Amino acid sequence: MRISAVVSGALTVLLLVLVVVGWTPLLSFDRDVTQALHRIAVAEPGFTRLNRILTDWVWDPLTMRALALATAVVLWWRRERLALWVAGTTAVAWGLQQGLKAAVQRERPRWPDPVDSAPYAAFPSGHAMAASVTCGLLLWVLALHWRESWRGWGALTGAAVVSVLGVGWTRVYLGVHWPSDVFAGWLLGWCCVAVAILTYRRYGARGTPTDGARATPTDGPDTGGRMGETR
Repeated sequence: MRISAVVSGALTVLLLVLVVVGWTPLLSFDRDVTQALHRIAVAEPGFTRLNRILTDWVWDPLTMRALALATAVVLWWRRERLALWVAGTTAVAWGLQQGLKAAVQRERPRWPDPVDSAPYAAFPSGHAMAASVTCGLLLWVLALHWRESWRGWGALTGAAVVSVLGVGWTRVYLGVHWPSDVFAGWLLGWCCVAVAILTYRRYGARGTPTDGARATPTDGPDTGGRMGETR
């Protein structure tokens, strides 16, 4: 997990630098992909309407954050410190997203015939980042509370992957983000989740058997019934 956090963070920084300095190959890639998808969006109004429903309602950042906060409330009601990590990570990720948008001030794509619109700066994609953070957090919470053999695990993981990839697609297809905005949102979102998992394992899981820790058998009267590590 530590390697995952470092790699995703480093790639986010690399994308940020390339966007800020205006690296020509990246900007050309962004422009070519966005223009090609915009032509399809204009020519296919029915499919475009479906994408707008998905991006504005199903995968909207408010929807994602509401899911994360509802999860935090349930965990808090169960008196699990994990609730603090879920709520805190959601808040920190939102703050990072807004801070980067304000610092970079990247313009969104402009079209003579737009099919959708979005306010504020482009980098990173708030939709992509919110989906990455929320889906990552929810899968982590489920992994701590259910065994790996649980039959519904594959379906939920699939739904999370579809949501994260799908919302990124809608933002570029609708012409309100460049592909690099979406990639940065995915990477930074996962980096936040990875850091949350690492810090929880180090500081939050100690002495909390309800957070997924299981008691290990004692070997003698001097073992003190220590708790096993959180899965």
